Amino acid sequence: MSTTPTTATDQLGLVMSGVSLRHGDAAEIVQALDHVDLTVPPGQLAAIVGPSGAGKSSLLAVAGGLARPDEGTVTVAGQDMTVSSRRTRTELRRRHIGFVFQSGNLLPALTAVDQLRLVQRLGPRSERSQRDPRELLADVGMADKADRRPHQLSGGERQRVGIARALVTEPTVLLVDEPTAALDRARSHDIVQLLAREARQRSVAVVMVTHDHDVLEYCDTVYEMIDGKIAPASR
Repeated sequence: MSTTPTTATDQLGLVMSGVSLRHGDAAEIVQALDHVDLTVPPGQLAAIVGPSGAGKSSLLAVAGGLARPDEGTVTVAGQDMTVSSRRTRTELRRRHIGFVFQSGNLLPALTAVDQLRLVQRLGPRSERSQRDPRELLADVGMADKADRRPHQLSGGERQRVGIARALVTEPTVLLVDEPTAALDRARSHDIVQLLAREARQRSVAVVMVTHDHDVLEYCDTVYEMIDGKIAPASR
């Protein structure tokens, strides 16, 4: 089912067209994604909800170039990732895609600001962000804790650092996996409001997988996944 018409402007965000992904072998094949069509233009936050095993994690993996679909195309920043070589997909991912994981996935030995500096150093020299990591941490409300390590931060604070780290390379697409899973209601709302604001201000296409229906009010679009299929959710 087509969810959103594609335009030239949309091509700068994320466009998935007819994407299917299967796991297993001839004895037992699981249809993880079933002809998924999804368009998320720059500046918008799209949420994907659905039960466990519906295909949400598979969708993020394919959208981020971590898995190659069996059918269909995935276009990021106007470039088709599905026809590219593995090396080219890796480069596209480094240039255009940011990931935010459930736990923040921060390195224990590094301070918040050094988490961002490391990502900058690992990027291609000609395309490293010139953005001051401390400035970006200030934007996500972490200026006063930039020199603290992960064990000195709360769950919500670690998520804020994770978001800043994903944004420091100025991605075209930001993929977010269950950002509120370990947070209380107030901090959950803060995190999703932050994602919505950053999407608008930085013209980033943000895709968020979540089980938390309380935060959907901050999203521009909401989709539901069931058995590998995706469709607009009723709100």
